[in-house]
Amino acid sequence: MTPKQFVKVWASTPLGEKQSYQSHFNDLCDMLDHAKPDATGYADNGQPFQFEWSLKKTSGGQGFADVFYGGHFAIEYKTPGKYKDFGDAYNQLLQYRENLNNPPLLIVTDIRNWEIHTNFPNTEKRVYRFTHSEIASDQEKLAWLRHMFDDPDRLNPGRHTEEITADAAKSFQVITDNMRGWNTDPTRIAFFATKLVFCLFAEDIGLLPRMRNTPTGIFTDIIQQSQGKPETFKRHLQNLFLEMNRGGEFFGEEISYFNGTLFSVVTVEELSLEAIDALAKAAALNWESIEPSIFGTLFERSLDPAKRSQLGAHYTSREDILLIIEPVLMQPLRYEWDTVQLVAAPVRERYDNPQDRRERVNAGNQLLQLRERILKRLRETTVLDPACGSGNFLYVALQELMDLEKEVINHELWDGMQMPLPAVHPRQMFGIEIAPIAHALASIVVWIGYIQWRIKNGYGRTFSEPILEKLQGNIVCKDAILAFDEEGNPTEPEWPEVDVIVGNPPFLGQYRRRAELGDEYVDRLFQNYRKRVPQNADLVCYWFENARVQIESGNAKRAGLLATNSIRGGDNRVVLQRIKESGDIFMAWSDRSWILDGAAVRVSMIGFDGGTEASQTLDGLPVNEINPDLTAGVDITVAHKLPDNSGICMWADKKGGPFDIPGDLARQMLQAVNDSGYSNADVIFPRPNGIDVVRRPRDVWIIDFGVDPTIAEAKRYELPFQHVEKHVKPAREKNRIKRVREKWWIHREPSADMRRAISNLPRFIATSSVAKYRIFVWLRKPALPDNAL
Repeated sequence: MTPKQFVKVWASTPLGEKQSYQSHFNDLCDMLDHAKPDATGYADNGQPFQFEWSLKKTSGGQGFADVFYGGHFAIEYKTPGKYKDFGDAYNQLLQYRENLNNPPLLIVTDIRNWEIHTNFPNTEKRVYRFTHSEIASDQEKLAWLRHMFDDPDRLNPGRHTEEITADAAKSFQVITDNMRGWNTDPTRIAFFATKLVFCLFAEDIGLLPRMRNTPTGIFTDIIQQSQGKPETFKRHLQNLFLEMNRGGEFFGEEISYFNGTLFSVVTVEELSLEAIDALAKAAALNWESIEPSIFGTLFERSLDPAKRSQLGAHYTSREDILLIIEPVLMQPLRYEWDTVQLVAAPVRERYDNPQDRRERVNAGNQLLQLRERILKRLRETTVLDPACGSGNFLYVALQELMDLEKEVINHELWDGMQMPLPAVHPRQMFGIEIAPIAHALASIVVWIGYIQWRIKNGYGRTFSEPILEKLQGNIVCKDAILAFDEEGNPTEPEWPEVDVIVGNPPFLGQYRRRAELGDEYVDRLFQNYRKRVPQNADLVCYWFENARVQIESGNAKRAGLLATNSIRGGDNRVVLQRIKESGDIFMAWSDRSWILDGAAVRVSMIGFDGGTEASQTLDGLPVNEINPDLTAGVDITVAHKLPDNSGICMWADKKGGPFDIPGDLARQMLQAVNDSGYSNADVIFPRPNGIDVVRRPRDVWIIDFGVDPTIAEAKRYELPFQHVEKHVKPAREKNRIKRVREKWWIHREPSADMRRAISNLPRFIATSSVAKYRIFVWLRKPALPDNAL
């Protein structure tokens, strides 16, 4: 049969779905010169190939795929001309696909129209649409049909979801820069941008309708009609937001009730012609395929100029986040589910082989009670990320809960029983975030992930309204570690009562705290956490202490947080010791690579509770005990200092400014003669640091006038003093610490103890303070070691 004959035969069939689909598919095989399904049920390549493939739906009950060809496609037929779109038909295939081993193509047709949906893992979703008549007139469309039989991979879009997500985030740079040019408040920018993002997603996922007689969605149509006309864009979009806020009609199309506070403000910001053009390019992307676990991070970088340089940098992947989510949140739930299965197995045996009807009824009731017990547990488990950023941890946590709930619902233990619908919900997620842009993104990332999961897993594109339920107080914009009472005294902010606390709090060391947070804030922090968190501890330690308090007070059961790997030692380790005193550490990764603001760092991951977890793992291996320094075995953190070791190891000199000079300049100064008669060799020394110890010497020297010289004494050395006056003084005059500011010619911390200790030694031992491997070297006078040694 030729394509023209095929089109002619089926151009206006009066037959319904059941009467036509097998004959139509057999003719399709004839046209493409491909073997038809036969009595064996298998193709020549050994793959299943048959009509009416029997399977179980993800939503429960028996289903049948109209045509199934293993490793190639599944087809769902519909009666010609009966349906406005193929949403329900495609949703049926989504309910079948897992039990069909996820064929690469999911196809719906009513003979008059075709849609080939790609189903390749971790790639952009693409739909190939064409009409019956185009099969005879368009060689490309005919080739699509050949590919689905012979080589489905030729229809693979080839673009990874991460690429789509990155492109989607970058597309908003021009738009947000335009709004920023109007001096718009960052919170307003973020709030408006998230509404645009959700509209783009809602349109591609099918929650916003397509315009009649056009291939575009209603939001894209507004953009296209408004290019070159900003006022038209503003008017139409404001009307669309109004209807999304309350539900209604727009341009003759029914608009669902969205709200959820996102559309409670219908104000549309002024956009330039360039920004509207950029939005049109963004609308051309496939927003259905964005990956929420990284979208928040990438989009935050595009919105925030301070993070724009990180756009091309790496981000924290879903796999990294699972290193915390899986053992802290999911492991206890999986244990509970395993227990339910063990208890339910003999009950199911009695249900299937009862001695009488009464036993079957009792067994059935027991099975339903067991199912309800584990489902109730999953649906009531709550999660808090107290530094949630743009919501990545919350998104992954929600996805994992939904995946496990689906596994429970579809388990064979309940075969033949009525299947409940999934009910795990974003209302179980809580977050605290101080940055307005990240806070605005967090809720939308969670909602997009929730909607995306339900649609991808075949639970329909119809949602109860409002679609974006108002989650009052779930994700709040506030400081997570410091608040003030009515009298203005520092206190701890209230955290919601939840089951599990997870997250990636900010990594900010003691030397950057005051510069980043301000003196007043840091002083109040010290005042509020005195005797609990040492003043020299990193900022992340305050989240650990607050999470510990939540567990100790019964407001949480478990926590899993990240910190830099320096939390294992020094003043940072105090918070881990306190955790061990009031509970225990049950899981830790002592030293792993991580991505922070696009840069690679080394981190520790720590899971802790009130001491109820029986098993403990360190770096992926079971151990009997995890010590506060994240080691197993002998706990050296309780070792006492030996008096004989006092005074033989110390920090080196800390310069606090650009006192260092290259070797050629140092040698010039050493040769110069001072009017005072003093030699510059008194104040110019080799300056070894950690790199010099573990690699090759850099030939770097330093100007050092001593521990506490007067300015008159420093001026005796003309060229060195002039250099320090020119290069060090301007920077030091801006320092907040009076001593450092006023005595700008002296190193910030000259380490008088170290100088005395080595003053009579011809040589001394140095080692890098931060190197992964411990290397010791001899240094000789007149070297003045850097504080990195």
